[in-house]
Amino acid sequence: MFHSHALSQCLSSPTATLLQGRQAHALILKLNLFSDTHLTTTLLSLYANTLSLSTPQLSLTLSSHVPHPTLFSFSSLIQAFSRSSHLNHVLTTFSHLAPRGLASDAFLLPTVIKSCASLHALNQGQQVHAFAEASGFVSDSIVASSLIHMYLKCERIVDARKLFDRMPERDVVVWSAMVAGYSRLGLVDDARRLFSEMRGCGVEPNLVTWNGLLVGFGNSGLYDEAVGMFRVMLLEGFWPDASTVSSVLPAVGCLEDVVMGSQVHGYVIKQGLGCDKYVVSAMLDMYGKCGCVKEMRRVFDEVEEMEIGSLNAFLTGLSRNGMVDAALEVFNKLKDQVMELNVVTWTSIIASCSQNGKDLEALQLFRDMQASGVEPNAVTIPSLIPACGNISALTHGKEIHCFSLRRGIFYDVYVGSALIDMYAKCGRIQLSRRCFDNMLAPNLVSWNIVMGGYAMHGKAKETMEMFHMMQQSGQKPDSITFTCVLSACAQNGLTEEGWHYFNSMYKAHGIEPKMEHYACMVTLLGRVGKLEEAYSIVKEMPFEPDACVWGALLSSCRVHNNLNLGEIAAEKLFPLEPANPGNYVLLSNIYASKGLWDEENRIRKMMKNKGLRKNPGYSWIEVGHKVHMLLAGDQSHPQMKDILEKLDKLNMEMKKSGYLPKTKIVLQDVEEQDKEQILCGHSEKLAVVLGLLNTSPGQPLQVIKNLRICDDCHAVIKVISRLEGREIYIRDTNRFHHFKDGVCSCGDFW
Repeated sequence: MFHSHALSQCLSSPTATLLQGRQAHALILKLNLFSDTHLTTTLLSLYANTLSLSTPQLSLTLSSHVPHPTLFSFSSLIQAFSRSSHLNHVLTTFSHLAPRGLASDAFLLPTVIKSCASLHALNQGQQVHAFAEASGFVSDSIVASSLIHMYLKCERIVDARKLFDRMPERDVVVWSAMVAGYSRLGLVDDARRLFSEMRGCGVEPNLVTWNGLLVGFGNSGLYDEAVGMFRVMLLEGFWPDASTVSSVLPAVGCLEDVVMGSQVHGYVIKQGLGCDKYVVSAMLDMYGKCGCVKEMRRVFDEVEEMEIGSLNAFLTGLSRNGMVDAALEVFNKLKDQVMELNVVTWTSIIASCSQNGKDLEALQLFRDMQASGVEPNAVTIPSLIPACGNISALTHGKEIHCFSLRRGIFYDVYVGSALIDMYAKCGRIQLSRRCFDNMLAPNLVSWNIVMGGYAMHGKAKETMEMFHMMQQSGQKPDSITFTCVLSACAQNGLTEEGWHYFNSMYKAHGIEPKMEHYACMVTLLGRVGKLEEAYSIVKEMPFEPDACVWGALLSSCRVHNNLNLGEIAAEKLFPLEPANPGNYVLLSNIYASKGLWDEENRIRKMMKNKGLRKNPGYSWIEVGHKVHMLLAGDQSHPQMKDILEKLDKLNMEMKKSGYLPKTKIVLQDVEEQDKEQILCGHSEKLAVVLGLLNTSPGQPLQVIKNLRICDDCHAVIKVISRLEGREIYIRDTNRFHHFKDGVCSCGDFW
C-alpha cells in the first residue's frame, strides 16, 4: 500500500514528468500493482495528458494489465486518442466499454461522435445515436448537436433535420450548421428558408452562419448565389472576416467578375487582411481565373513570407493563362531556395507543362519529383499521363501505368481514363480497351475516351459497338459521345450511318447538334466527294459557321482540288483566323495543283505581308527512354548522315519493287529531281529511318507528326513495313495509320 500511495501522489502531481511516469510504470510492472485501479488510472491520465505513449502501448496497458478499469480510465484514453487524432482507436476503445459492463456518459459521447464524423463512419455513428436515444442522452444539447454535425458530415441531411427539429433549444451554432449543410448540398431554397426561420425564432446569424452559406454555395458550383448572399451580408451591416473573403473569392473568380474581385481586394487592404495566407491564395486564384495576370503578379510580389498555398495558387494562375515558361521560372527559383514543395506544387507544374506542349519537361519534372521524395498521388498521374500520349512516349506511359498499379491508384476513374487515352494515342488501342474493361465503374468520360480512341484509329465498327454497349449499361450519351461516333463515320466515309447518328441526336436523345457535329458532317460528306452537299449543310446551319466548319470544307476542297468552293471557304476563313497560315497554304495548294502559279504566288505574298510562315513538319519518335524530334529538311540530328544513307538504300530497294515517288504532291515550280529531294526530307520518313537504325529487327515503331501525312510518305512507309518486316504506327493530325506487311489500316482512305 505504501508503494501504491506514494506512486499515486507522484503521478498526480502537476509537476509530474514523462520520465517519472515511465519509472513509475516500470515499478508497477515489477511489483504487480495493476490491481490498484486508482494508481493505473492515474498513470494512464499522465500518459494521456502528455500524449507520450504510442497507441498500441496505451491499449495494452489498459486491456491487458488493468483488471477493473473504470469509466474514467477509458475516458482518459479516448480523450488522449482524440487529441492525437488517433480517431480509429477512439472508436475501438469505446467499443470495449459495454463488454466490461461500463456505460458512457454525456461528457464522453460528443468526443466519440466527433470521431465518427471526421471518419465519415456512419454505421458507428448510428450505433452511438441509438445508445444515446436508449440512455436518454440525446436530450443533452451538446450530444444532439454533435449527432447533427455527424449526420451533416456524412451528407445525411434528412437525419440531421429530424434531430434538429426535436431539439428544444437550438443555439446559433447548430442553426448555422444546418444552414451550411443545406447550402453545401446545393439545396438553395431549403438553405434560405431555414435561414429565415432562424431569424424568425429570434436567433440572429453570425459570421459563421454567413460563411457557411458562402462556402456551401461555392462548393456546389452556385457562384451567383454565393456572390448574391455576400452582397446581402454587406447590406445588412456584417463585416466580412478573413474566412468570409477566402470563401467568396473563388466564386467571384469562377464568375470572372473582376470588378467585384477588385472591390473585395480593396476591402482586404483596408482591413489589413492581406497577411492571412488563405486570403492571399484566394486573391491569387481569383485574379488568375479572371485573366488578370498583372494584378495577380502584384499580389504575389507583395507577399512578405511565401507560403506553399500561395505559391500553388500563383503557379496555377500562370498556367491557366498560358504562361508556362513564367510558371517554370518561378517554380525553379523557389525550388532552388530549398522551399518545401508539396505534391500540389509538383502536380500543378507538371499539369501546366503537359497542357501547354512541354511534354518532355513534364516527364522530367515527374522524375525530379520522385527524386525529391515527394509521393505522386491520384491527381498527379492523370496530369502526367497526357504528356506520354502527346508525344507517344509509350515506354514512359507503361512505367507510369506500373507505378499506378504499385501505388494502388490504378482503379481511380481519372487515372484509368487517362491511361485509356494514353494507350490510344500511342497506337495501342487493344491495351486501351483492356484498361477500359478493367475499370470498376467507368464514367461518361471513360466511355467517350475509348470511343474517341477507336475513332482515331479509324475503327468505326468498334466505335459504334461501344456506343450501343454504353447505352445498354445505362450510361446516357452527351454531345462529346456523338462527336466521337460522327468522327468515326467520317474517317471511314460512312455517310448513311453518319446521317443516322446525326439525326438521332435530338430525336432520340434530346441533344441539340453543336458546331463540332456539323463540322463532322461537312468532313464526312467532303471526304467522299459530296462537296456541294457539304456546302448546303454549311449554308443551312442554325448558327453562323465558325472556322472549324469552314476549315473542314476547305480541307475537303484541297483533297478534291475544287477551286470554286475552296475560294468561298477561304474567303470566310481568312477573317475568322487571320493568323492561321494553314488556311493560306491550303488555298495556295489548290491553285498550285491547277497550275495557277500567279495565284499561288499571290497567296504566298499575302502570307509574307502578314508575317505568316508555313508550319514546318515535325515528327517525334521514342527510342528507348528518349524522345527524338525531327524537323523536315533539318540536318542537325547527330545521326542525320546515317539516316540519309539508310534512306538512299531503301529508296533503291523500293524502286526495284515498283515504287515511284509521288512528285505531284510537291506543289512547287521546280525540277522533278528537286521534287524527289524535297520528298526525302519529310520528317516522318526521317523518324521512321531513325527508328530502324536504333531498334532491334522486328520491333514496332511509333511516330507522331504535327501535320497530315502526305501521299508519298504514306506509300513509302507501306513499302518499308514490308521490306523491313516492321509494324509502324504513324499518328498525324487526322488519325492513326498502322502499317504492316505493306498495308495500312486506313485502307488508303484518309
